[in-house]
Amino acid sequence: MFKAQVSALQLEIGFGGGEHLLHRATEAPETGFIGVEPFVNGMAKMMTALGKAPLANLRVYDDDATRLLDWLPSGSLDGIDLLYPDPWPKKKHWKRRFVGAANLGRFARVLKAGGRFRFASDIDSYVNWTLLACRDHGAFLWQAEDAAGWHRPYEGWPGTRYEAKAIREGRRPAYLTFIRT
Repeated sequence: MFKAQVSALQLEIGFGGGEHLLHRATEAPETGFIGVEPFVNGMAKMMTALGKAPLANLRVYDDDATRLLDWLPSGSLDGIDLLYPDPWPKKKHWKRRFVGAANLGRFARVLKAGGRFRFASDIDSYVNWTLLACRDHGAFLWQAEDAAGWHRPYEGWPGTRYEAKAIREGRRPAYLTFIRT
């Protein structure tokens, strides 16, 4: 699957331009990373970057993430990142949000026990939605060290252009981590 020997496997759903995924894959060469991005512009940007500096521990998939999640073996992933997904801000569109019972079921199936699901967003309604959906699902335990902890970026966080835009526009990002029980 990878050109490098890897000891862990991470998935990033909707990597956009790939800044975060490239950073993580570069800093952790012993981890295999799979990036999913269905949009041509994001995939083109990633392929341009990989053409200049190939990474043996990175693979990409240019289709619907649910197809990949359904294909992956049970308990195969150490982590899943869903960073600044489309918030579908209108209430009538909330059913389109990626975080929901069906996809959390997929996450629970492919994540190893103790695996991490990380979610970042600057849209309060989506953050609340995700907290409630993970609580109701039952396979995920929210990791919050203190009241301010969910507003601190992840360790080694390089930032993303979506995060920078949110901060510029006065929205406060949230960084949630859930452990697969």
